[in-house]
Amino acid sequence: MCGTPQVDQRYPVEAQGGEPEPSPESGDPPGSTRPARADARRNREKLLDAARAAFTGADTAVPLETVARAAGVGIGTLYRHFPTREALVEAVYAAELDDVTRSPATLLADHAPDIALRVWMDRYARFVATKRGLVGVLRAGGSTGSITTPATRERITAAIGTLLAAGARAGSLRADTDPADITALLLGVFLGTAADDTPGRTGRLLDLVVAALRPAAPGANKP
Repeated sequence: MCGTPQVDQRYPVEAQGGEPEPSPESGDPPGSTRPARADARRNREKLLDAARAAFTGADTAVPLETVARAAGVGIGTLYRHFPTREALVEAVYAAELDDVTRSPATLLADHAPDIALRVWMDRYARFVATKRGLVGVLRAGGSTGSITTPATRERITAAIGTLLAAGARAGSLRADTDPADITALLLGVFLGTAADDTPGRTGRLLDLVVAALRPAAPGANKP
């Protein structure tokens, strides 16, 4: 693992690949860090995007310099935000979890509930794939840490519950389904296809899950 680079106090931070300190001539009140904070937020998002792309599917330790280069920032800026590889991996995981668990509201605004559920399942599949890559990055770097928290499954189940409830109100999804059962079912799909490179198999299985969640047509069960 790369160590934290030493900052030479004789030179400006930005010359060493870090983020500039706020200037007293910037027009802000003394002590203001608003411009620097805006730059820092942008740099953090660029680093997370670059790390997500680099870590997903990686089976070897990705040099942090590679992440910094892809984000268009210096290695000093990366270490300023994420002092260790583990800190960067955990931040990527947290951002992914936030995105997948907050997305039902947006999807329901754009799609009918049953369609929103199917689209969300694809997003969840990408989350699971990213998580596998992050775990691989940690192991490749010699870490034995875990990125999963007890709240992860609860948040995923709550997102599924939001979609199922909307579908039940619209009449497009069954009203007698336990969201926790669907979480378990989806995890089974992803586990069962993790080592299977058959094109489209995961998507076909997810289609079957959604089909099973749609209400039966009136009289469909009559002999």
